[in-house]
Amino acid sequence: MNTAQTTLSDAAGKPGGKVTRADIEDKFRELQGDLTSAAEGVKGKAMLAGGVLAVILLLVVFLAGRRAGQKKSTVVEIRRL
Repeated sequence: MNTAQTTLSDAAGKPGGKVTRADIEDKFRELQGDLTSAAEGVKGKAMLAGGVLAVILLLVVFLAGRRAGQKKSTVVEIRRL
């Protein structure tokens, strides 16, 4: 008997029996539920990290542009005659 088949049969509650389509579908639904709940937990953290990164990037670009503007600004001297 195949080792993988024995493991699946034991998990399905039918030692020595065949794995049915319903057994596979049940296991798939169980795994899908676990992955869905894990993905929802990570999604919130990823959104927060993306927002913080966007704000930092915007701040760096603003400060770099401000510095470049100060370096290139024209100085105008006004003299009285």
